[in-house]
Amino acid sequence: MTQEKFSKWRTRLWPIHSFELRKVVPLILMKFFISFIYSIFLMMKDTLIITGEGSGAEVIPVLKGGVVLPAAMIITLLYAKLTNKYKRSTIFYGTITAFLAFILLYSFLLIPNRELLSPVSSANWMLAKVGPNYSHWIAIYRNWMQSIFFVVAELWAPLVIFVLFWGLCNQINVLDEAKRYYTLFAVAGDLGTVLSGPLIIYYARKFAGYDYLVTVQALSICMLFFCVLIIALHWWIVRYCVTNQTVAAPSIQMKTKTKLSLMQGLKYIASSSYLRYIAVMVVAYGLAINMVDVPWKANVKLLYPNPSDFQEFTARVNSVIGMVALITAFFISGNVIRTLGWRFSALVSPIMLGCTSTVFFLLLITKNIFGMSIFGIDPLIAVVYFGAFQCIVSKSIKYSLFDPTKEMAFIPLDQESKVKGKAAIDVVGSRLGKSGSSWIQLLLLQLASAGSVLAISGFLLPIVALTTVYWAFSVNALHKEFEKKSGSAEKEPAVSSL
Repeated sequence: MTQEKFSKWRTRLWPIHSFELRKVVPLILMKFFISFIYSIFLMMKDTLIITGEGSGAEVIPVLKGGVVLPAAMIITLLYAKLTNKYKRSTIFYGTITAFLAFILLYSFLLIPNRELLSPVSSANWMLAKVGPNYSHWIAIYRNWMQSIFFVVAELWAPLVIFVLFWGLCNQINVLDEAKRYYTLFAVAGDLGTVLSGPLIIYYARKFAGYDYLVTVQALSICMLFFCVLIIALHWWIVRYCVTNQTVAAPSIQMKTKTKLSLMQGLKYIASSSYLRYIAVMVVAYGLAINMVDVPWKANVKLLYPNPSDFQEFTARVNSVIGMVALITAFFISGNVIRTLGWRFSALVSPIMLGCTSTVFFLLLITKNIFGMSIFGIDPLIAVVYFGAFQCIVSKSIKYSLFDPTKEMAFIPLDQESKVKGKAAIDVVGSRLGKSGSSWIQLLLLQLASAGSVLAISGFLLPIVALTTVYWAFSVNALHKEFEKKSGSAEKEPAVSSL
């Protein structure tokens, strides 16, 4: 098949051949809808749990450390078992359908009856027994429906974005295609994040005078609609791209199943320095970002205690994240990866996250200890808005550079490593980072006999600094092996187990 010659700007902005559109466009749309749903999940889960009765940002470490991690491990075990019995398309449809069913159950059955189902009396009795220092544990029991929603929302990104979507991409694309495609997929995700913000703000304002339940149900209807579109797009790719072999790989095996167990996959990761380095990247990001995220959201609640105001502010921040990531991915990251290489692109995330986190914690320590204004600005406002800036910088770079470079690192690997190794790293690894961060914060809260994460902020700075430094060293080590493997994988065809 004759390939088009790209112009200079075409190479930078749209390096896609016309015969590739049938595969690339559905993947772009799928990434858009998946990220749109993730943004709604992100805003709803934080608003519901942080502004719940007797709750706060301190509940997040408890959920991520004690509930999300075990749930992620169970999901990974189940995924490993299912890949031994079913083809990947069946697993994809079943997973999206399960999320769809939960959204329906939560929004139209559980939350409308929350007054009847919430254990208010027993939660008050427990709080009186254990004291206010343990209120964040009692809040999970008191707000059990919001807690379940938080856990399910936390699983959307590692399971649907990283395992299902990026797993599909890694199966049907070769390394040369990935260099041209993956930043476009990142752009699609960023655009979904950008456009979700105005929708969330619109509903927050439209139903500001009503129960927050109305906003939840309106956003849930949007998520349900997009879930259906995601299933339809995957069906199109399998039916018209893979089956008709319009992808680059000359032979696509529709019903290939992997036979590596979860424990074998984890052992393989432990025995493979290559996969260990990827795991360090994923765990380090989760640990570092969560160390900053929790105290920042605690301050946001102090500034915006009303659920609608809290959601509107965080939605605005999320939209800006998407906009910055969109611009970065579309105009900068693709060219950075192609011209400056994989290592430089992968190092940007730990360096930027480490620098901005340091400034954030210094501002927070100044506020907590001295309570003084910062450059004439109210200390709470300074912390909240610089925290928002830190969040925008670190997450937009994560979406536009960290995710594409991490996914590219999987491409030279064999089929078993791509499927089981990737699932273990993305689902358990990402949760392990955030859960590890959560347990560290909970331990510090216990040692400090404090009920607020704001009391331990000063201890988090050195942990984040050491984490980002080790992350950078792992990127350098991975780069050496990536160069060796990618040399032989550059011309190898992808093999799908769809």
